[in-house]
Amino acid sequence: MATKQPKPVSPAKLRSDDEAFVALKEMAGYNPNNPGLKADAVETLAEARIAARAQEKLASDAWKAKRDAADAADRAFHLAMKQAKKAVSVQFGEDSDEVAAMGLKKAGEYKRPERKAKTNAVTKAAA
Repeated sequence: MATKQPKPVSPAKLRSDDEAFVALKEMAGYNPNNPGLKADAVETLAEARIAARAQEKLASDAWKAKRDAADAADRAFHLAMKQAKKAVSVQFGEDSDEVAAMGLKKAGEYKRPERKAKTNAVTKAAA
C-alpha cells in the first residue's frame, strides 16, 4: 500500500517561518525543554534546508540544460529530414516512388482544382 506524501509547505508559510527563525535567534532567554527545538538545532535544520534547495536548483539547471540540448538535437534532425525530403523530390522527381517512400504525396495524388459553378444573384437572395 502506497503511503500518502504530505503536501509541500507553501512559500508564504516558509517566508513566515524564516522571519520567525530570525526572531528566535535574537531571543536571549529562549531555552526549550525539547533539545531539538533549541536555536542551534533549528539553525542546523535551516542550513540543511538551504543546502537541499541549492542542490535542487543545481539539479534543475542541469535537467534544463539537458532538455535544451535534446530540443536542439530534435530541431537539427527535423531540419535535416525536411532538407532530405526536398533533395529526394529534386533528385527523383515529384511523382516518383522514392518521394512516396519518404512519406510525401506524389504530384499526381493531389486533387486537381475544380472551377466553381456560377450562381446568379436571384438564387442567392432566395436562400
